[in-house]
Amino acid sequence: MGSMYQVQSKLRQDLGLHKVQAVRKPGYELNGTKAYVSAMARYAFNPTEESRFFHLKKTDVTKESQRRGYTRHWEQLVRAPEQRPDDPRKDNEPVPAEDQQYDTQYLCEIGIGTPQQKVKLDFDTGSADLWVRSSLDAKKFDPKKSETFQASKTDQTWKIQYGDGSTASGTVGTDVITVGGLQIKNQAIELANKVSSAFSSGEADGLLGLAFSTINTIESDGKPDPQPTPVENMISQEDIPKETELFTSAFYSARDDESAEKSFYTFGWIDEDLAKASGVDIAWTPIDNSEGFWKFPSESATVDGENVSVSGNTAIADTGTTLALVSDTVCKALYAKIPGSKYSYQYQGYIIPSTITTDQLPQLSVAVGGKQFTIQKEDLLLAPADNDYWYGGVQSRGTMTFDILGDTFLKSIYAIWDQGNNRFGAVPKIEANQNTVFPTTESST
Repeated sequence: MGSMYQVQSKLRQDLGLHKVQAVRKPGYELNGTKAYVSAMARYAFNPTEESRFFHLKKTDVTKESQRRGYTRHWEQLVRAPEQRPDDPRKDNEPVPAEDQQYDTQYLCEIGIGTPQQKVKLDFDTGSADLWVRSSLDAKKFDPKKSETFQASKTDQTWKIQYGDGSTASGTVGTDVITVGGLQIKNQAIELANKVSSAFSSGEADGLLGLAFSTINTIESDGKPDPQPTPVENMISQEDIPKETELFTSAFYSARDDESAEKSFYTFGWIDEDLAKASGVDIAWTPIDNSEGFWKFPSESATVDGENVSVSGNTAIADTGTTLALVSDTVCKALYAKIPGSKYSYQYQGYIIPSTITTDQLPQLSVAVGGKQFTIQKEDLLLAPADNDYWYGGVQSRGTMTFDILGDTFLKSIYAIWDQGNNRFGAVPKIEANQNTVFPTTESST
């Protein structure tokens, strides 16, 4: 490890690398139900409990489809009335795109082009596209003002579509980007020339995917033509040593200090002081990126020291998901230990009494490879569901076959995403003070 830190330190000095601050979106307020619905849309799973929101199978039997001689089947994310309907197939309505989008809490600034144009993007380890708003009514990056931008020579296009049919789409080019002082050349930039109102009204200028390029959405002539992600391009550059082919993330709760923006990413180096602060070595585990995600074994969990059997289980780490979504077995074991907690049909998730104290919350630990990491107690409480209950930060993964460990989990560790060595590293990062006081006024949690 010592030699790795030395190589990274030299790279930092030579290239002037620095942290990329992850700043909370202005006015962003956590909403547990919306975070869960966003994850449902993102990963196309259904709940296993009785729920307001679910994917409903649809069939296209329009005259146009009949004329073409085919029937199209798909699933649409819908919601039922707040009160349980007598017939769950009736009175459902599509969920608007505004309630399905990436619910990432943080924005990070990067530079695109020459001279640099600053944009604020969602950094997302669960996707692999770098797209930026570039339409006439919402232009954040203007390729005509960049000396190094090159339009695609193969008519490359891209498109993201949500369950209600709303889309963002456009053309593709390449340019240089600058992330934390690191220049990455020939990066595919997806220009959003057409965006729905749901996209154009947000604070984010776009998204930077940090998963693997196998799930990149770029096409050429209607066929998949995935392009390298920024980290993959970083790795291919000759000035990047093997020991630096990584990025890291550290997230902190705004509940601890509203004024302090401590969350950050680094590219090409590990914050040695933070990595050593816990007094334990980085725990590394190999990843399986065959599906494009940061997936690893997660075959054990404990609740207050009691083992919960999850043999053969796997998990992905995802900065683009707010919640930690685990198996029903782990979920039920957790909430069985929390006094007064219950599953709510209305809020689509487990809720916890607002009067809960830190001492009454159990210790939940989940495995990353062969080592368990504890989710700090304050993050078991995501945000108020109403005046009487918290919405739990840990929820069921429903019909998903693997866990999704989002920000609720990632706030409790310093994460090292070592793409060059195909491994994920973690060290504990538990705050000394756990703030579990229920807000008395409207505030972001």
